[in-house]
Amino acid sequence: MTEIALAATLFGADDLRLVEVPLDPLTPGMVRVRFGAGGICGSDMHYYRHGRTGDFVVKSPLILGHEIAGEIVDIAADGGSLKIGDRVAVNPSRWCGHCARCQEGRPNLCENIYFMGSASKTPHMQGGFATYFDVIPAQCVKVSDSTPIAAAALAEPLAVCLHAISRAGQVEGRKAIVFGAGPIGLLTMLAARLAGVSEVAVVDIADAPLAFARRLGADHTVDISGGEDALNELAKAKSFDSAFEVSGTASGLASAISNVRRGGTVVQVGNLPGGQIPVPANAVMAKEIDLKGSFRFGEEFEQAVGLIDDRRIDVLSIITSEFPLSEATEGFRAALDRSQSVKVVLTAS
Repeated sequence: MTEIALAATLFGADDLRLVEVPLDPLTPGMVRVRFGAGGICGSDMHYYRHGRTGDFVVKSPLILGHEIAGEIVDIAADGGSLKIGDRVAVNPSRWCGHCARCQEGRPNLCENIYFMGSASKTPHMQGGFATYFDVIPAQCVKVSDSTPIAAAALAEPLAVCLHAISRAGQVEGRKAIVFGAGPIGLLTMLAARLAGVSEVAVVDIADAPLAFARRLGADHTVDISGGEDALNELAKAKSFDSAFEVSGTASGLASAISNVRRGGTVVQVGNLPGGQIPVPANAVMAKEIDLKGSFRFGEEFEQAVGLIDDRRIDVLSIITSEFPLSEATEGFRAALDRSQSVKVVLTAS
């Protein structure tokens, strides 16, 4: 009798279905993971709402999910220290290890990357919002028995934020401002604190996520839904050294460039659904701003798991609700309501 996995599969914009997927025998070199928990990411929501995220367009059914953790149930490889029953955070990146970018130590820019739950290639790379999914041993990072599986699933977004902080360069003792108070913005704030930032501000157009930012320790929060006068005054007073644009909007990038100090650094983290953001290039030139992109992560994934395991960053603090995988559509709808949700997590049951 063929085993079946249930997978949250996107067929197009606003068309997410729970689909039965036959489980083939485990391929040599792979391990099989039973789904434990998975965070709904902003890119997942872009896929759900628009059928695309950035330049990546869904052209065939796509199992979503790349913020995932679970339990190893089968091994058909030299798993090293891995064994059946281990609880693992799953790195969605499968790097080739031999291309030029991998060889120079930038595996997040791997020319042959397999990234789970992504439509960046055809055929698409299937994700982990499924009751069972297969990965290679190198993607599995063990977590302690005391770490909640939902926390392990959020190692991926934390790794994104750790990488963004590293792209900003020296931040210890300096001031930072974050544009966008969604999950990545909030975790960027926490990662900046861990890196020694002396003062951090968070900017958004909605009060509910800003209230979250205040609870998590933001020194300043600014609601710019009614205009940017207060933001401009704060930036003038504080002279922010680094700005992190997480909202993925043209206005967010323009504000980041406008409100970082002369000679400061702007890190573009957010991904615009349509893929294009106008850049106020004259301001970049005249203020001599370092404008940097930040894409996914490399070694930061294992760092993120360690920080979560050691309780140095409380990723559970951003979770606002949980839904079983069988109710994935309801979970996505909840995640899209920013007045109620910051981070929504899918669970095994």
